Amino acid sequence: MEEHIVIIGNGISGITCARHIRKSSNKRITVISGETEHFFSRTALMYVYMGHMKFEHTQPYEKWFWEKNRIDLVRKYVASINTVTNEIVFDDNTTLSYNKLVIATGAKPNKFGWPGQDLDGVTGMYHKQDLERVEQYAPNNTTCKRAVIVGGGLIGIELAEMLHSRNIPTTFLVRENSFWNVVLPKEESAMINREITDNHIDLRLGVNLKSINADENGQVKSITIAETGEEIECNLVGLTAGVSPNIDFIKDSEIETGRGVKVNQYLETNISNIYAIGDCAEQHEAIDQRRPIEAVWYTGRMMGETVAQTLCGNRIMYKPGHWFNSAKFFDIEYQTYGWVWAQPKDHEARFYWEHDDGKKCIHINYDKNTHEFLGINTLGIRMRHEFFDKILTHKKSVEYVLEYLADANFDPEFYKLYEKDIVAKFNQENGANIQLKKKSWKRIFSH
Repeated sequence: MEEHIVIIGNGISGITCARHIRKSSNKRITVISGETEHFFSRTALMYVYMGHMKFEHTQPYEKWFWEKNRIDLVRKYVASINTVTNEIVFDDNTTLSYNKLVIATGAKPNKFGWPGQDLDGVTGMYHKQDLERVEQYAPNNTTCKRAVIVGGGLIGIELAEMLHSRNIPTTFLVRENSFWNVVLPKEESAMINREITDNHIDLRLGVNLKSINADENGQVKSITIAETGEEIECNLVGLTAGVSPNIDFIKDSEIETGRGVKVNQYLETNISNIYAIGDCAEQHEAIDQRRPIEAVWYTGRMMGETVAQTLCGNRIMYKPGHWFNSAKFFDIEYQTYGWVWAQPKDHEARFYWEHDDGKKCIHINYDKNTHEFLGINTLGIRMRHEFFDKILTHKKSVEYVLEYLADANFDPEFYKLYEKDIVAKFNQENGANIQLKKKSWKRIFSH
């Protein structure tokens, strides 16, 4: 009998898994999603609202792709999983049997029991349905006199940029006393604060939401700030205070859960034929210095590839490699490689350089005893991923990184380069005599 692999979720993790299973086998594959029929790029949703593309442009595969690759698509929501009978129960009480099951249900916006959090006009910014709600309640600045965003993470600043693109007045409530300062050091956080306010966003730091208030029709009319009691009138409230694994339908099953679905480093659950990948998976033990749950696009893709190998008879461990991430804060691009914590650890030293325009900086973290390079943040300057991946693997020194910083730069040739200024500042602060080099670091690493 043909083995049937069922994947719940059609995000980057689930679809990558399905594609790689098909590359290596003829197994029967079914992908389930209640959100949309076809896979789309979640990170591109903001650009649909901003008019840079249409929703169909976010779908990387033509509709014939699924039939050609014999991947069955089911547009339903899962209500429960029976791990004894190996059956999925849908919310319409129909069922589907499986031999192997992959849970790739992603995440959902956090809600903290705020009064009014389920009113009409309240939304997250994670699913396609969220995009539709933003379009419905904030189509322009006539219908939407003001929007309020609650929560200062990456999704929050994306929503702020979306609303700003249509000139909708926006208030941004951030619990911390500086934007994303649980992740960013104070210098980078301060730069992003300025970028937000420079784009005419009403940034409120160090405040919490008390309630979302309704009009007589059950729609949002205002929010109240906890600390001051101030009421701000608005037509849209975006809840972007982080995300949590989307696993409510699993809670009554035999599958072990914590915040997410508990998995080992092979992404296997406590049930022998069930796996979990992507934003909903929680490692029993964190890998390296990563978090047990990683809501990151590229790790979701890597998990999908890993489990596909295992399902096709080549059981391999999930190895995400060196930490990196990227984002965009309005006009400032952000990249991070390795580890640059909000606060340095006891054995760490920092070097920070910022351009006079206040929109470009680099922040290097290194071991103050051995001078081993540990990580870098860059804002407004693009760097090569391959360069830092090799630097971290070969445990090179901070001096080595600065010598070859020009090779690391990925900005186009017509961009002004700042490496001389950066190295000069490091030399001045540390009594060093680093000379900027222009050699092939690729050739050096090949020996």
